[in-house]
Amino acid sequence: MPISIDHFDEGPADILDLQEGTQPYRIIQFLAENSEQAFTQTEIHEATDIKRGSVGAALSRLEDRGLVRHRGRYWAIAADDRLASYAAQVNASSASTTDDYYGDEE
Repeated sequence: MPISIDHFDEGPADILDLQEGTQPYRIIQFLAENSEQAFTQTEIHEATDIKRGSVGAALSRLEDRGLVRHRGRYWAIAADDRLASYAAQVNASSASTTDDYYGDEE
């Protein structure tokens, strides 16, 4: 859906806009869930089921936006306040489904 050029021009430039279900979103989600580790493109491909060739392209776009970082063959979530809060939210959400909050089902 198109937006007006005024909305486009006035919107914040640093907004974190990842559409749920897209390849970049799935990569960020995986890296956020594993923020204490770095992975090769092959490992990201195997963990996310994204085509191997698409992983590299998505990582490059994410790096251009400052959302991921890499050294050598390894990639990790960027050290960015927006991503730190996203990673904390993802980890808290995962923990809430595995803790004893809901008790045993009978």
